[in-house]
Amino acid sequence: MPARRGPPSRRPRRALSRGGRAEAAWREFAASFARAGMVPPAEPGLAAVEAAEGAAVLLLAPRQALTFTGKCRLRCLYGAVRLLGFAVGSHQPGLPVFSPATHCALTLEALPADRPPAADLRQLRAAARAAMRAHSVRRQARVKVMAQFSPECAVVLLEHLDTPVTRFLLSHPPLSRLFEPQKKEESSFTPEDAVLASLGIVKCSPDRGLLVSESMCLALEELIQACCAEDEGVPVVLVCGPKNTGKSTFNRYLVNLLLNRLPSVEYMECDIGQTEFTPPGCVSLSNITEPILGPPFTHQQTPRKMVYYGQTSCEQDTERYLDVVKYVFSSYKKEVPLVVNTMGWVKGEGLLLLIDIIRLLSPSHIVQMDVYDWKAMAPLTPEYVHLTPGLYTKGKQQAKCKQMGTSGAENWKPSEAGGDASAPEYKLLYVHPEFPRAGVAGEARVHSGILRDMSILGYLGQLQSPDIGAVLPLHSLVPYQVPFNAVALRVIHTDVAPTNIMYAVNASWVGLCRIPDEIRCQTDGPVLLTQTPVCDCLGFGIVRGVEMERKLYHILTPVPPENLRLVNCLLLGNIAIPNCVLVGQQGVEGEIPYVTSDYNYSILGSGKLKKKKHFKRREYAFECDYA
Repeated sequence: MPARRGPPSRRPRRALSRGGRAEAAWREFAASFARAGMVPPAEPGLAAVEAAEGAAVLLLAPRQALTFTGKCRLRCLYGAVRLLGFAVGSHQPGLPVFSPATHCALTLEALPADRPPAADLRQLRAAARAAMRAHSVRRQARVKVMAQFSPECAVVLLEHLDTPVTRFLLSHPPLSRLFEPQKKEESSFTPEDAVLASLGIVKCSPDRGLLVSESMCLALEELIQACCAEDEGVPVVLVCGPKNTGKSTFNRYLVNLLLNRLPSVEYMECDIGQTEFTPPGCVSLSNITEPILGPPFTHQQTPRKMVYYGQTSCEQDTERYLDVVKYVFSSYKKEVPLVVNTMGWVKGEGLLLLIDIIRLLSPSHIVQMDVYDWKAMAPLTPEYVHLTPGLYTKGKQQAKCKQMGTSGAENWKPSEAGGDASAPEYKLLYVHPEFPRAGVAGEARVHSGILRDMSILGYLGQLQSPDIGAVLPLHSLVPYQVPFNAVALRVIHTDVAPTNIMYAVNASWVGLCRIPDEIRCQTDGPVLLTQTPVCDCLGFGIVRGVEMERKLYHILTPVPPENLRLVNCLLLGNIAIPNCVLVGQQGVEGEIPYVTSDYNYSILGSGKLKKKKHFKRREYAFECDYA
């Protein structure tokens, strides 16, 4: 895609964001707490001491845990700790950790010490002291920590964390308190709490953390054993279940446990409504080498293979969805274990579609998550999947299957669609979530639409400068200029008249894709596709302007220029730019661009920006007015 930068724009003055002001207030509060000399007795085995400005040393006794909300950079100086299944030792670099109020709180737990038998107490104390000295921990802090030191404990350095992505999210008023607790704890505020709060960490009740049920433990143990065994074949683990049963959290925990033993894990995202590593509306295959220590908006990345489906539900076009899943799965090389996440649509045609996916992917293990009454879906035993017809494939006793188009099920292997196919061979593992409101879709902590917007904002946060400073509004950034005739254009989810296509594209979220066909246009364009292609998506952008006189699209995207040269197709789906990006544009006088109150809403295709009020005033709910 030929692209060039437009003229530079003025950078705004540097200023503290809302999130920065809140953290500065926390630090001042902690300092005033210490100046007052309020030193009640500390919890046995727990010591949190200020190590330097914006840093603290935490000492945890064996099996002692800290459940918290906030964000920090974690480094283990002595011993080992576990965080969401991932074991962090003293040999590893610092890891960014994110525990926002919108998700289950993270729990940091000290692991039993694995020390050499010949090591004596003096050597171990010297090693812990040397590690703290190497990371510039103040002498006074070292003395306090060593006063409670034992060979079996863990010593952790927690540092203040500020990233371009979190700065960008916190700059939007509805999300300014994203990393602050939404409910005050009943316990008293100790000096340790003040030290942690000074770097952005707030201790909360263990009930806020991950509740690992017995069935979840048993399933994880079996999966770890299967994935680490050097047997023939590589495990493919498919995780399924209704909405709000903890599939995403289970997947993160499983991936982290596998990364303790394996250098990498493949992750295939088939849930287009709640994606893990990409903005919503995508089916993707990613190679994971780093632990997942935060929600999706904190680890947006470029997958090995990605297709932009363009909607958060596939109900209107299940055939194309299966084509996309098949296309992405074809890139899996079967060299490392694969974890497959699926949609929470498991009723009616959704269950039939899930059966088709199971036949297509041929998993070695299926993890079925559901509450004990099994009202949402029947147990997916191999016999059940063998006999039950899918949406496009037939079961053992069905005469014929539902018709598909030219690129659908008839291209599958005969053994996958044939009526006499043998029963699938996989191990079915049941997981019963035991957290409050499990399995009740309408009782989720945060509405799914808000989480999707946060993923988009996390992706757009990559446009921010890595330097600590003021957040740059999107309208102050320089877009790429793309000629009409350099890229093909397609609206995925609806039919748009050619005369109105530019109105639809302007101020829209688009997938930057590559189709194998060469773009040929005798005129200045635009080039319109008549069918939606199944093709590679290299990233996303915002069409922030359409220049009709010069036949140019103005596109804002974090995709690097070397990848942009491969783009020759723009796909516009039913994924919208978050409202807060449009209505919260800073430094704009008068009418806000792309937002108006003087408009005729009777015109076909127009509509009001809806205010999302999906938050109920519940305990632990993330309360905000997200406009």
